[in-house]
Amino acid sequence: MNYRLEWLYKIKSNEKVQFSSEMVSGETAIQIGEELEMTGKVSDLFFYDEKGTSWILKEMKKLMTEIEDDPHEITVYFDGGFQKETNQAGLGAVIFFKQGKKKYRIRANERIDELETNNEAEYAAFYYALNILEDLGVHHLSCEFKGDSQVVLKQLEGDWPCYEDTLNSWLDRIEEKIKTLGLVPKYTSIARKDNKEADKLATQALEGKEIFAKTLIL
Repeated sequence: MNYRLEWLYKIKSNEKVQFSSEMVSGETAIQIGEELEMTGKVSDLFFYDEKGTSWILKEMKKLMTEIEDDPHEITVYFDGGFQKETNQAGLGAVIFFKQGKKKYRIRANERIDELETNNEAEYAAFYYALNILEDLGVHHLSCEFKGDSQVVLKQLEGDWPCYEDTLNSWLDRIEEKIKTLGLVPKYTSIARKDNKEADKLATQALEGKEIFAKTLIL
Protein backbone atom coordinates (compact mmCIF):
# COMPACT_ATOMS: atom_id res chain seq x y z
CA MET A 1 0.00 0.00 0.00
CA ASN A 2 1.22 3.49 -0.83
CA TYR A 3 0.56 6.61 1.21
CA ARG A 4 0.20 10.35 0.67
CA LEU A 5 1.23 12.85 3.36
CA GLU A 6 -0.59 16.09 4.15
CA TRP A 7 0.64 18.70 6.62
CA LEU A 8 0.54 22.35 7.62
CA TYR A 9 3.82 24.25 7.55
CA LYS A 10 4.30 27.43 9.58
CA ILE A 11 6.19 30.15 7.70
CA LYS A 12 7.91 33.23 9.23
CA SER A 13 4.71 35.27 9.38
CA ASN A 14 3.19 32.46 11.48
CA GLU A 15 0.83 31.79 8.62
CA LYS A 16 0.23 28.07 8.02
CA VAL A 17 0.41 26.69 4.48
CA GLN A 18 -0.90 23.26 3.52
CA PHE A 19 1.30 20.82 1.60
CA SER A 20 0.83 17.31 0.32
CA SER A 21 3.14 14.69 -1.17
CA GLU A 22 2.83 12.22 -3.99
CA MET A 23 2.09 8.58 -3.17
CA VAL A 24 5.10 6.82 -1.62
CA SER A 25 5.77 3.52 0.15
CA GLY A 26 5.00 3.15 3.85
CA GLU A 27 8.68 3.16 4.85
CA THR A 28 9.37 6.30 2.82
CA ALA A 29 6.25 8.00 4.19
CA ILE A 30 7.39 7.42 7.78
CA GLN A 31 10.89 8.71 7.01
CA ILE A 32 9.45 11.88 5.46
CA GLY A 33 7.08 12.33 8.40
CA GLU A 34 9.87 12.03 10.94
CA GLU A 35 12.05 14.54 9.08
CA LEU A 36 9.16 16.99 8.78
CA GLU A 37 8.41 16.82 12.50
CA MET A 38 12.09 17.45 13.29
CA THR A 39 11.78 20.91 11.71
CA GLY A 40 9.41 21.97 14.50
CA LYS A 41 7.34 23.89 11.94
CA VAL A 42 4.85 21.18 10.99
CA SER A 43 1.41 20.47 12.41
CA ASP A 44 -1.63 18.41 11.43
CA LEU A 45 0.52 15.74 9.77
CA PHE A 46 -1.60 12.92 8.36
CA PHE A 47 -0.95 9.88 6.19
CA TYR A 48 -3.61 8.77 3.68
CA ASP A 49 -3.67 5.38 1.96
CA GLU A 50 -5.10 4.67 -1.48
CA LYS A 51 -8.56 4.18 0.01
CA GLY A 52 -8.49 7.53 1.83
CA THR A 53 -8.01 6.11 5.34
CA SER A 54 -5.86 8.40 7.48
CA TRP A 55 -3.27 7.88 10.22
CA ILE A 56 -1.02 10.06 12.37
CA LEU A 57 2.71 9.28 12.53
CA LYS A 58 2.48 7.16 15.68
CA GLU A 59 -0.29 5.06 14.14
CA MET A 60 1.66 4.68 10.90
CA LYS A 61 4.69 3.29 12.74
CA LYS A 62 2.48 0.79 14.54
CA LEU A 63 0.80 -0.19 11.26
CA MET A 64 4.12 -0.81 9.53
CA THR A 65 5.27 -2.98 12.44
CA GLU A 66 2.08 -5.03 12.28
CA ILE A 67 2.27 -5.70 8.55
CA GLU A 68 6.04 -6.18 8.35
CA ASP A 69 5.74 -9.98 8.49
CA ASP A 70 2.73 -10.10 6.16
CA PRO A 71 3.11 -10.30 2.38
CA HIS A 72 3.19 -6.83 0.83
CA GLU A 73 4.36 -4.97 -2.30
CA ILE A 74 2.48 -7.47 -4.46
CA THR A 75 2.94 -7.80 -8.23
CA VAL A 76 1.00 -10.49 -10.09
CA TYR A 77 1.59 -11.79 -13.62
CA PHE A 78 -1.17 -14.01 -15.04
CA ASP A 79 -1.86 -15.87 -18.28
CA GLY A 80 -4.33 -18.41 -19.57
CA GLY A 81 -3.94 -20.93 -22.39
CA PHE A 82 -6.85 -22.71 -24.08
CA GLN A 83 -7.21 -25.92 -26.11
CA LYS A 84 -10.31 -25.76 -28.26
CA GLU A 85 -10.21 -29.50 -29.00
CA THR A 86 -10.51 -30.49 -25.33
CA ASN A 87 -12.10 -27.35 -23.82
CA GLN A 88 -9.28 -27.42 -21.29
CA ALA A 89 -7.43 -24.37 -20.00
CA GLY A 90 -3.99 -23.95 -18.49
CA LEU A 91 -3.69 -21.23 -15.87
CA GLY A 92 -0.38 -19.64 -14.97
CA ALA A 93 0.50 -17.13 -12.25
CA VAL A 94 3.75 -15.55 -11.09
CA ILE A 95 3.56 -13.52 -7.89
CA PHE A 96 6.30 -11.31 -6.48
CA PHE A 97 6.02 -10.01 -2.91
CA LYS A 98 7.98 -8.90 0.11
CA GLN A 99 7.71 -10.47 3.54
CA GLY A 100 9.73 -8.93 6.30
CA LYS A 101 12.95 -7.76 4.66
CA LYS A 102 12.96 -10.56 2.08
CA LYS A 103 11.53 -10.80 -1.42
CA TYR A 104 9.86 -13.92 -2.78
CA ARG A 105 8.46 -15.27 -6.02
CA ILE A 106 5.69 -17.83 -6.38
CA ARG A 107 5.27 -19.76 -9.64
CA ALA A 108 2.06 -21.75 -9.91
CA ASN A 109 -0.24 -23.32 -12.48
CA GLU A 110 -3.40 -25.38 -12.79
CA ARG A 111 -5.39 -27.15 -15.50
CA ILE A 112 -9.18 -26.88 -15.54
CA ASP A 113 -11.93 -28.27 -17.79
CA GLU A 114 -15.09 -27.11 -19.52
CA LEU A 115 -14.13 -23.62 -20.59
CA GLU A 116 -15.24 -22.16 -23.90
CA THR A 117 -12.75 -19.51 -25.10
CA ASN A 118 -9.25 -18.17 -24.62
CA ASN A 119 -10.68 -15.01 -23.02
CA GLU A 120 -12.43 -17.16 -20.42
CA ALA A 121 -9.11 -18.90 -19.74
CA GLU A 122 -7.52 -15.49 -19.12
CA TYR A 123 -10.26 -14.63 -16.63
CA ALA A 124 -9.85 -17.99 -14.92
CA ALA A 125 -6.10 -17.36 -14.62
CA PHE A 126 -6.72 -13.99 -12.98
CA TYR A 127 -9.15 -15.58 -10.51
CA TYR A 128 -6.65 -18.38 -9.84
CA ALA A 129 -4.02 -15.77 -8.92
CA LEU A 130 -6.49 -14.10 -6.54
CA ASN A 131 -7.03 -17.41 -4.77
CA ILE A 132 -3.27 -17.73 -4.26
CA LEU A 133 -3.19 -14.24 -2.75
CA GLU A 134 -6.03 -15.23 -0.42
CA ASP A 135 -4.11 -18.34 0.69
CA LEU A 136 -1.06 -16.13 1.37
CA GLY A 137 -3.15 -13.97 3.67
CA VAL A 138 -2.96 -10.89 1.44
CA HIS A 139 -5.63 -8.36 2.34
CA HIS A 140 -6.22 -4.60 2.32
CA LEU A 141 -3.20 -3.90 0.14
CA SER A 142 -2.56 -2.38 -3.25
CA CYS A 143 -1.68 -5.03 -5.85
CA GLU A 144 -0.51 -4.62 -9.43
CA PHE A 145 -1.85 -7.16 -11.92
CA LYS A 146 0.08 -7.55 -15.17
CA GLY A 147 -1.09 -9.51 -18.20
CA ASP A 148 -1.09 -9.48 -21.99
CA SER A 149 -4.88 -9.78 -22.29
CA GLN A 150 -6.18 -6.27 -22.90
CA VAL A 151 -9.73 -7.64 -22.98
CA VAL A 152 -9.56 -8.82 -19.36
CA LEU A 153 -7.70 -5.78 -18.02
CA LYS A 154 -9.77 -3.17 -19.85
CA GLN A 155 -13.03 -4.87 -18.84
CA LEU A 156 -11.89 -5.07 -15.21
CA GLU A 157 -11.05 -1.36 -15.31
CA GLY A 158 -14.48 -0.66 -16.76
CA ASP A 159 -12.99 0.91 -19.92
CA TRP A 160 -14.41 -1.75 -22.23
CA PRO A 161 -17.94 -3.18 -22.03
CA CYS A 162 -18.51 -6.92 -21.61
CA TYR A 163 -21.45 -8.38 -23.51
CA GLU A 164 -20.83 -12.10 -22.94
CA ASP A 165 -22.71 -13.69 -20.03
CA THR A 166 -19.91 -16.17 -19.32
CA LEU A 167 -17.28 -13.46 -19.06
CA ASN A 168 -19.59 -11.26 -17.01
CA SER A 169 -19.89 -14.13 -14.55
CA TRP A 170 -16.10 -14.22 -14.20
CA LEU A 171 -16.04 -10.44 -13.82
CA ASP A 172 -18.52 -10.66 -10.97
CA ARG A 173 -16.52 -13.39 -9.21
CA ILE A 174 -13.27 -11.46 -9.55
CA GLU A 175 -14.73 -8.17 -8.36
CA GLU A 176 -16.35 -9.88 -5.38
CA LYS A 177 -13.06 -11.57 -4.42
CA ILE A 178 -11.16 -8.26 -4.71
CA LYS A 179 -13.78 -6.61 -2.52
CA THR A 180 -13.65 -9.42 0.05
CA LEU A 181 -9.85 -9.18 0.27
CA GLY A 182 -9.99 -5.39 0.40
CA LEU A 183 -7.46 -5.06 -2.41
CA VAL A 184 -6.69 -1.87 -4.31
CA PRO A 185 -5.93 -3.22 -7.80
CA LYS A 186 -3.80 -1.61 -10.48
CA TYR A 187 -4.13 -3.15 -13.94
CA THR A 188 -1.15 -3.00 -16.30
CA SER A 189 -1.22 -4.31 -19.86
CA ILE A 190 2.13 -5.74 -20.99
CA ALA A 191 3.48 -7.23 -24.20
CA ARG A 192 3.33 -10.99 -24.58
CA LYS A 193 7.13 -11.16 -24.58
CA ASP A 194 7.11 -9.62 -21.09
CA ASN A 195 4.71 -12.29 -19.81
CA LYS A 196 6.73 -15.34 -20.83
CA GLU A 197 6.95 -16.91 -17.39
CA ALA A 198 3.19 -16.95 -16.77
CA ASP A 199 2.62 -18.09 -20.37
CA LYS A 200 5.04 -21.00 -19.92
CA LEU A 201 3.30 -22.05 -16.71
CA ALA A 202 -0.07 -22.07 -18.51
CA THR A 203 1.39 -24.22 -21.30
CA GLN A 204 2.95 -26.62 -18.79
CA ALA A 205 -0.42 -26.98 -17.07
CA LEU A 206 -2.01 -28.04 -20.38
CA GLU A 207 0.80 -30.58 -20.73
CA GLY A 208 -0.05 -32.03 -17.33
CA LYS A 209 2.95 -30.55 -15.51
CA GLU A 210 1.70 -29.14 -12.20
CA ILE A 211 3.92 -26.54 -10.55
CA PHE A 212 3.81 -24.65 -7.28
CA ALA A 213 7.12 -23.21 -6.15
CA LYS A 214 8.01 -20.46 -3.68
CA THR A 215 11.50 -19.03 -4.15
CA LEU A 216 13.52 -16.56 -2.09
CA ILE A 217 14.97 -13.90 -4.40
CA LEU A 218 18.52 -13.03 -3.40
